[in-house]
Amino acid sequence: MRTKPGVFRTQAFRIVLVYVLLFAISVTALLFFTYWNTRRTLDAQTDQIIEAEITGLSEEYQHFGLQGVAETLRAQSLHSNQSLYLLSDALHHSVAGNLDSWPQISGTTGEMVEFDFERPVDGKLEPRRARGRVFGLPGGFALLVAQDIHDRYLTERMFTTTLPWTVLLILVLGTAGGALMSRNMLQRLDTINRTSGEIIAGDLTRRVPLNGSGDEFDILAENLNRMLDRIERLMKGLREVTDSVAHDLRTPLNRLRNRLEESVVRLNARGTPNDANKADEIERAIAETDQLIATFNALLLIAETDAGTTRAAMSALDLGSVAADVVELYEPLAEERNISLTLMPGAGVVVEGNRSLIAQALANLVDNAIKYTPAGGKVRIRAADTNTGVELSVADSGPGIPPADRPRVTERFVRLEASRSSPGTGLGLSLVMAVAHFHRAELALEDNEPTGLKAVLRFPKSAIRSVPPLKNAAE
Repeated sequence: MRTKPGVFRTQAFRIVLVYVLLFAISVTALLFFTYWNTRRTLDAQTDQIIEAEITGLSEEYQHFGLQGVAETLRAQSLHSNQSLYLLSDALHHSVAGNLDSWPQISGTTGEMVEFDFERPVDGKLEPRRARGRVFGLPGGFALLVAQDIHDRYLTERMFTTTLPWTVLLILVLGTAGGALMSRNMLQRLDTINRTSGEIIAGDLTRRVPLNGSGDEFDILAENLNRMLDRIERLMKGLREVTDSVAHDLRTPLNRLRNRLEESVVRLNARGTPNDANKADEIERAIAETDQLIATFNALLLIAETDAGTTRAAMSALDLGSVAADVVELYEPLAEERNISLTLMPGAGVVVEGNRSLIAQALANLVDNAIKYTPAGGKVRIRAADTNTGVELSVADSGPGIPPADRPRVTERFVRLEASRSSPGTGLGLSLVMAVAHFHRAELALEDNEPTGLKAVLRFPKSAIRSVPPLKNAAE
């Protein structure tokens, strides 16, 4: 049975995580677009102011020459806090303006550029940011007209610094919210899964609890409960019909068998040759009757196992002890057919199980192995605790089962062509599969190297304790 997934592996968390990522990307794109559009607008406004001042100074230069431009710059520098001017000669020596020295400007003449400069504030030089344009004048002179954009620059830096943290905060809070939502949803689903597991185990009376919220989980629980009520009624009716038919037919079959045995006793007592022939025919009829009774017993046991009615007999069970009993039971048959039947030594393992059911399942596997293994072959039984669970295996050196036929041999009344001539009902592996399902185990049919079939009952990891190594039952 699958374990409950962690919060971070739930579908709800994945959906929330995808939504958070999409939301973070959308917010980032929106903020970036807002930042870019706002900066473009503010730059356009600043450029317009600079262009207007350049146009005015150009007209001043045309009318009054360089000296008129210098006088204008000196006058405007006294009354402007945001506008910056600098008229310099070919060696970048200041002629007029409110900048003390020529700043380091990258770019060609005539382009809008941004640069850093220093301005005295309260007697101290403070680094500032400006945006402006440089154009040349005759005689090697250059004129810089700019606007102080330091406050806007600080706002932009704060925005670009805050943006990554904002996105990170969205991701963290969104992930935490997704984990919380997934945890709440997982609790509701865990209740449904736990109830489903109990129903699968055979308790058809279990129902999914409701919390009274009337949400989609309550609606789902109500529908599941109605479905389970319907299934329970159908299963109960089917079980009653099956039990009645099996018991009603098994009783007259037992009476018929007893009468046939009485007839054999009377015929053998008379001892005539004709009576001996009749007795042989009756013996064959008794054998057919025994096979019919065995079929009904197997069907009833499979029905009881599937319904979980034998769960009350669950207890701590030593698989090694069960295997030893089965080996002891089948040793005479194995010796009669010249087959080596061996219980492999190893550490005993104890699981929670029904002794009679596991013993019957193991007996069916051993019976099949002996039946289809040729004389001189080997049958090996092993109970072992592995890294993935507890295994109870029966390996033989017979012809095996083709891989293509293995999925269907566990179905009821299915017999392969090679086994049509041998006695059997086709219910042996079906019973083993039912017992495996009853114990939440798995029946695996594998190749046994170098030849043969290996049937493995793999129980979930539920070993209780270790017991001393078992001795070979054949010794």
